[in-house]
Amino acid sequence: MRKLAIVILTLLALVSVPVLAVADDGPLAALAGAWSGTGTIVMSSGAKERIRCSANHRLGSNSSELRLELICASDTYKFNLQSQIVNRDGSISGNWLETSRATGGAIIGRIAGNQIQVRAEGPTFNALLSVTTRGERQAISIQSPGSEMSDVTVTLTRKSR
Repeated sequence: MRKLAIVILTLLALVSVPVLAVADDGPLAALAGAWSGTGTIVMSSGAKERIRCSANHRLGSNSSELRLELICASDTYKFNLQSQIVNRDGSISGNWLETSRATGGAIIGRIAGNQIQVRAEGPTFNALLSVTTRGERQAISIQSPGSEMSDVTVTLTRKSR
C-alpha cells in the first residue's frame, strides 16, 4: 500500500506544475520555481488521508524541458521524487523516479491551454492525471480505478520563481 501511495504521489508530482507562460518561452517556462500545497488521498476502502507537498521545478537545457524535485509527506510516509518531462508541440513525455524506493515509469499526454492531461504508467501502476492552472494556483486530480489509492486531489500555490 505504501509503495502504491508513493507511485501515485510521484505521478502527481509530474503534473503538478502550471501550464501558462509567455508564448515565446513555451508552456513549460512558467513552471520554474518553488511550489507548496496540500491535498487528500482517497483509498479504495474510502479512507482519506491529508498530504503536504513542496516542489522545486527548473527548466532544462531549453524551455521545452523541465527537471522536477518533489517531496511529499503524510502522517505515515514520505517520498523524494526526481523527474524530467519534455514538451514537443503540446505533447508531453517523460519519466519519473522515486529515489528512496527505486521505482519509476513513463508519462505521456498533452498540454492544451491551461490544462495538462496525461497517462502515467509503471510496472505495477497506471493512472489518469489532470492539472488545471489558474494564475498562481493549480488543481490536480489523479484517478486510478482498481488500485488501492483510487483518487488524489491536491492544490498547489507558487511560493517563488
